[in-house]
Amino acid sequence: MASTSYLSASNRSRQPLWRRARSFLLAIAAHVVVILLLLRLAPTPTKPEPTPPPSSFRLLPDRETKPEIPQRPVIEKAKKVAGGASPRSPRPPSTAPASDPRPVTPAPAFPKMLAGGMELFDSADISKIPSHPGDRQAGGSDTDGAGAGKDSGSAYGPGEGPSGERLYNAEWYTEPSHAELAGYVPNGAPPGSWALIACRTAENYRVENCRSLGESPVGSGLARAMRQAAWQFRVLPPRVGGKKMIGAWVRIKIDFTSAPTK
Repeated sequence: MASTSYLSASNRSRQPLWRRARSFLLAIAAHVVVILLLLRLAPTPTKPEPTPPPSSFRLLPDRETKPEIPQRPVIEKAKKVAGGASPRSPRPPSTAPASDPRPVTPAPAFPKMLAGGMELFDSADISKIPSHPGDRQAGGSDTDGAGAGKDSGSAYGPGEGPSGERLYNAEWYTEPSHAELAGYVPNGAPPGSWALIACRTAENYRVENCRSLGESPVGSGLARAMRQAAWQFRVLPPRVGGKKMIGAWVRIKIDFTSAPTK
């Protein structure tokens, strides 16, 4: 048979009050713990650093201060006169008798004409002295009757040509025609361009062994083209002492006044 326990009314009222008090205390403790955690985790506010007050200053214009030059005291030296002695009077300057100036004889004028007349000047003219040994030999053999004519002018001094040869300015026997040069001149040669070559004179007014000396524009190939076309050139050999110098080197310059066309 089951037993049934019965509680009095006073015991029933005490149990809910104790439970309520315990629950209330636990809730308060939980809140306190939460508040402490929040305070621990929350960042601590930093105090702002006090800003110093702005400093103000005034700008004054530069003043040129001249350095003070110390003035030297002027000491006046007093002439001390010995007691009983009278001061000496200054002597008057002695005037020497003026010497008679010597008459200046003018220098003798340079004579306008030297002894011997203009023959001395003509014999001393260095332009008529040949500067090459071959010229002296050819110039001294004018009396042998071997040819007459005007000597050719040299373009450069000795040793400036190929292999140290002397170069002479070329004179055309017959100038090359446009048709003779058109096959060798590259297209596009601008007007005003030129080519300079050096060639050795040969028989029948021909030239051989031509060398390139220069061209404008540089790298245009005009000097090479004129060297290839030189077999058609007819050039007078240079003359020294009236003799034809066949085998001498001459320089040939070709000027292009208009653009050549093939």
